[in-house]
Amino acid sequence: MSDTSASRPMRTPAAAPPPSAGEIADHLRAAVSALVRGTRAVDQLAPVPASVLDLLDTRGPMTTAELAAGRQVRHQTMAVTVKELTSAGLLGAETDPADARKKILTLTTAGKAALDADRRKRVAVLAEAVDEALDEDERRDLARALDLIDRITHSAGRLSRSPQASPGPITGAW
Repeated sequence: MSDTSASRPMRTPAAAPPPSAGEIADHLRAAVSALVRGTRAVDQLAPVPASVLDLLDTRGPMTTAELAAGRQVRHQTMAVTVKELTSAGLLGAETDPADARKKILTLTTAGKAALDADRRKRVAVLAEAVDEALDEDERRDLARALDLIDRITHSAGRLSRSPQASPGPITGAW
């Protein structure tokens, strides 16, 4: 008997099917959540005040009602946070020239400095982790993947604003 296996081409297993969009989405959500939690550990600002300061930094001056809508919380809840941030010197409030009953909120120099300090610390932690965990080729791969994540972020933002999106957050007395 002759061994014919040497003359037959070696069969490689078929490539595994790509993961489903749902599997990728679940993994991406978990990975990004863990990454954010890990880097937030170095923050001086608590998450809620930091997100309010970030909204003002990225969108500009706003009223308490606009901040509440931006964070998807009740006005009363945001008013407490605004009062704390104003008392701490992180927010400034001026009367709205169009409606004297409203206050326009802005970041103070101290608020911007606190926000920037936390951002710098998170970037430093991430940079150190990237340097420690990835070689040069992997850093290039990650840089390319970030472009894909940016595209997904843009699409998710558009989809979450669609008429089919959820009517809003669940609120209530917790």
